[in-house]
Amino acid sequence: MATEQAAKSEKTIVVSGIPDNIVKDDVMADILMIHFQKSKNRGGDVQDVVYPTTVKGVAYIIFEDLEVTKNVLQKDEHRLEDKRLGRYYPLKISLYGEHIFTCVSSVLNLSIFGEKYVLEDLVQELWKTIPALNFSPLQSNGQISVQGSFSAIKSLKDYLLSKANSLSGNSKRGEKKLDQRPNSRTQKQGLFVEPNNKFVDNVSGEEQVVVLDTDIYYYMKHFFYKESLGKYKVVSREVTDGEITTIYLENTRASSDSRELERAKEEIEELSAKLHCSLRKERFNSNTRSERQKYKQACESIKSQFPKILVIPYDTHIDVIGSSSETYEFTQEVCRTVKRHFQKRFRR
Repeated sequence: MATEQAAKSEKTIVVSGIPDNIVKDDVMADILMIHFQKSKNRGGDVQDVVYPTTVKGVAYIIFEDLEVTKNVLQKDEHRLEDKRLGRYYPLKISLYGEHIFTCVSSVLNLSIFGEKYVLEDLVQELWKTIPALNFSPLQSNGQISVQGSFSAIKSLKDYLLSKANSLSGNSKRGEKKLDQRPNSRTQKQGLFVEPNNKFVDNVSGEEQVVVLDTDIYYYMKHFFYKESLGKYKVVSREVTDGEITTIYLENTRASSDSRELERAKEEIEELSAKLHCSLRKERFNSNTRSERQKYKQACESIKSQFPKILVIPYDTHIDVIGSSSETYEFTQEVCRTVKRHFQKRFRR
């Protein structure tokens, strides 16, 4: 069974960047099937399309032949095109188990730019600048949903920050000030772009800011965080909002060396990049509280066998984060444990 599962995973790719709420899920699954069957995409026979998944905008494609999987992965660019989608969408693909944090969904409030830009034109500019992102239709209040890889979202944050700072600079030269409007900020589900440079490295060396994927932050904090920051004379505070966590680093009173902050920030960013490429996340969804409790108990009962696995229980589900191999083994063992429990209960 383990050999069969391993062979299946070798023929499975993870696809991210799939547009959300444009067509029905079964239609999108058909579009994906057709895309990966086409010879121009170096595709072939598809055994199964798993969509939707627990991660928004992500699908799993399982091929019949290992060679087809390799050919698809070797293609430089995949564009999802279908007349039902309205336009093409760039896809990011990887072999199953290589990367798991492939897609982040967030909400932007672009109303801060309404005084200087036509927001529809701004959205087009953002899409052309960072084509890996997917945007929903712009709402009348200036809000828009955006979806893409964590690195693409971070690039978007930097781009909007540059624009916000530019507008702030113009206001100092006599133009209308942005901060006269209440709540004048561009917000991305916990990632704010403010004209007061809150997200720019403090030039005085008093503060540094790091933006991380929340799941990676939780794993880093649990296994590496104290170890990585313990060598530096810095203190940190964290703000978690949805899929984004922002870490603010400041010098302790005993130190005023700005290089300490810079080194601490660099270490966190390097560790985050490594974890981004090595971690995998699985999720246990349950419909009832009692079922969720059984999964939680099963996770706790075998956790000691997997010291590098992080289990995060939520009200509606349980997330499991770790290396690809350990996460797979852990989730399989949890499922077997829960199954044995229900079998014993049924015999009674």
